[in-house]
Amino acid sequence: MIVSYLAKLPYSKLVLWCYLCWYLSMVAMYFNASAEIWLNSLGLCLLVGYALFLSTGPGTMARLRERFWESLRLFMCPFLVSSFSSLVKGKGFILLFSPVLADNLMALSACGCFVLLAQLAKWRYGRQGNVQP
Repeated sequence: MIVSYLAKLPYSKLVLWCYLCWYLSMVAMYFNASAEIWLNSLGLCLLVGYALFLSTGPGTMARLRERFWESLRLFMCPFLVSSFSSLVKGKGFILLFSPVLADNLMALSACGCFVLLAQLAKWRYGRQGNVQP
């Protein structure tokens, strides 16, 4: 099932998965258990996520059920951005790049591994003729 998902993954979602790989890599290296960081990020996630949800269409429960993953991303993005910025504040980051080359290479490797897995899945399913657009 996962291989099938990866084989059918469009480029736009592949990029979003790479963002998540980068985020998780950096969080693993710069994790801070401070409740303040995570509660503030959760608060921003709810406030900004709800505003994004309302601004992109009718804010109904039916829409939330029908387009759950799309709606979830509207809430996840503010959480990920705010927690990332809190974790790396004062650590010399430029945009989302660490001042430590090894950290950037680790995160880039995580993204590269994910892209490679997706390409292998496309190749495997493509050879079997099972990938549908």
